[in-house]
Amino acid sequence: MHSNITNYYYINNEKEMKTAKLWGVCLMACMALNANAQQSWTADNGNGTFTNPLFYDEFSDPDIIRVGDDYYLAGTTMHTVPGLVILHSKDLVNWENVSYCFDRFDFADDRFALKNHQEIYGQGIWAPAIRYANGQFYVFSNINGKGLQCYTAKDIRGPWIHHNMQGNIYDLSVLFDDDGKIYAIHKYGEVHCTELKPDMSGPVEGSDRVIIPEGNGVGEGHHMYKINGMYYLISTDYSPNGRTLCSRSKSIWGPYETRVISADETYGYSGVGRTVVPRGAKYRIGEDGTRFGVSPASPDATGCDNAHQGGIVQAKNGSWWALLMQDFHSIGRTVCLMPITWEDGWPMIGLKGNLGRAPRTWYKPDTVEGCYGIGEEAQPIRAPYDRSDDFNYSKNLKSKTLNLKPIWQWNHNPDDKMWSLKGGRLRIQSQPAEQLMWARNTLTQRVIGPKSIATVELYVKGMKDGDVAGLGNINIPCSWIGLVKQGGSITLRAFEQMTNDTVSVPVKLTDGKVYLRCIGDYDHNQMQYAYSVDGKEFKTLGRMMPLTYQLISFQGSRHALFSFNMKGVKGGFAEFDNFTVEEPMADRSKNIPYGKTIRIINKATNRPAIALKHGMLYDTHAGDKSRLTMFKVIDRGQGRVALQCADGRYVKVYGKGLPGDVRFTTDSEEAEVFLWQDYLEHDFMLLSLTSHKYLGKSPTTGSPYSMDFVGPDPARRNGAVLHWEE
Repeated sequence: MHSNITNYYYINNEKEMKTAKLWGVCLMACMALNANAQQSWTADNGNGTFTNPLFYDEFSDPDIIRVGDDYYLAGTTMHTVPGLVILHSKDLVNWENVSYCFDRFDFADDRFALKNHQEIYGQGIWAPAIRYANGQFYVFSNINGKGLQCYTAKDIRGPWIHHNMQGNIYDLSVLFDDDGKIYAIHKYGEVHCTELKPDMSGPVEGSDRVIIPEGNGVGEGHHMYKINGMYYLISTDYSPNGRTLCSRSKSIWGPYETRVISADETYGYSGVGRTVVPRGAKYRIGEDGTRFGVSPASPDATGCDNAHQGGIVQAKNGSWWALLMQDFHSIGRTVCLMPITWEDGWPMIGLKGNLGRAPRTWYKPDTVEGCYGIGEEAQPIRAPYDRSDDFNYSKNLKSKTLNLKPIWQWNHNPDDKMWSLKGGRLRIQSQPAEQLMWARNTLTQRVIGPKSIATVELYVKGMKDGDVAGLGNINIPCSWIGLVKQGGSITLRAFEQMTNDTVSVPVKLTDGKVYLRCIGDYDHNQMQYAYSVDGKEFKTLGRMMPLTYQLISFQGSRHALFSFNMKGVKGGFAEFDNFTVEEPMADRSKNIPYGKTIRIINKATNRPAIALKHGMLYDTHAGDKSRLTMFKVIDRGQGRVALQCADGRYVKVYGKGLPGDVRFTTDSEEAEVFLWQDYLEHDFMLLSLTSHKYLGKSPTTGSPYSMDFVGPDPARRNGAVLHWEE
């Protein structure tokens, strides 16, 4: 088998069939080696394919490089610390968090520490550019009000050296050119290029020039590359809606020509409502959430939620890939891995025959010759983070800031004198704050989708009058469930800022602790709190709350462990233990109904497919459960399937996939082989490995099923997204 899976699938079906048995053996071995791989979401399907998103939690503004056999991905962290996250991978699919560029913002500025009612929500550090040159790593990024920053290290794990370069350069890309000069490409619409000093002390005075004038439809989020002597600039634009662009020139200074290389790829996810608030910091994060509003999102519009800003990289086998972010509901922005096809010298996202769109499930970039997952080069299936935490840390760790697992980040700089690890628990001292968004020393981690349940034990012995402690959602609007101590009594309370409402119940704690839980359905933008006094029986508190994604903090939903005092004084302390995250949908091993007989329901019409005796694949009325609506899913290896009707005929595509070209054959060797696209909860698409388009049926024209759909629409009602029932 060729090691380049992407190219391998252009060969004939006969050879594919011969290798399927080998892959079946390899898959069993992979599953044995990775028995616990699907406890947390990972894109790796264990059979040589992956399914987007790479991470089902927030990772914004991705920038990617390859150094030898290793890939490094840097992302935005905004106002949270540690800052500027870096992940490492050997195969572009399985990632591990290996570093942050800094532990704390090193500015003597109250805004970075939530002090004196000052904050940097939606600011901080964002849109990094990671590069490797001169034997070291460089990460460039902007900090609001502080200008351009650079972090350098010989080892990706650090230590990192901070260079405050200042200058009005943001949302940038950096190119180390062949002549030794270093260029920063930046700004929106009117694209600028500025030379940087080699010692990272700042921009070269007088070097700033416009390289792409306004009026050329180019946006921001630039990623510059020099490939075969040509300069390529990957950018994203939002006006009038989201598109990914490529501009190219023979000179860094231009002139550039520009093409759209991707548009409208939402993977069948519509936008989520945005939080709208009045201007002014007081109401931006203030107590009265009734001043907030939620702007509705059209289920049919791509808007700016589609896959956009990100970098490209050449894999070890020579193939090219894009890692773009997508606004993914209330989770925030996630990363998708997309194959690139070079056409006429342009890096078009997608596959031959369907450029501009990209499959949700596709073949992994790098494979071991003969069989992925076996051999010394095999990469273990893994999630980038270990989300659960019992806070039992080794005592020999030298630095307090490194004691916590890398999944955790503080909301702004914490006061390190006001938190500790005591007896296997996290202790947070209570400081004055009128509500959660102003509470210092709030420890956070990103929520993970599509569904997850986070639970933590809260100990109350150290709480004093006016203290509030619990489990919250750092978002705008925020919410929380926790305990409130007033005088000598403790009350359990759920607070929702969107409605400025509280629900309180008396609680009796026999052993001084309570179990708090957040139940999140993030694909459907909702969550609910629950509690238990014994860790076994949980009761919900408050309503099922709607969630949004908003551009105020520029972050999605975040779990938060907090303790503050609402009476304006330093209070006592709260202790947290056994934070656990369960992901009921992480194991996707049974999502493809291999060997089962199913009915195929079109999401656009809610009508089942039927194999007409006339020879066409059509649809029928919802109540039809005849034999001709029943199809057996035949496993052809590596996520590929064939469909056999209950009367013995197999689905086959004739011609190029125009209406009328999806018919049947009685020869199993002629059956069409599709790559199953898993959309979770029994939703799926079928991708042709010949045309790289999808099976579907128009809900309006009356045409039979065809093989000419380029992808799903955001609402999944253009006829290409299907649903199976057994």
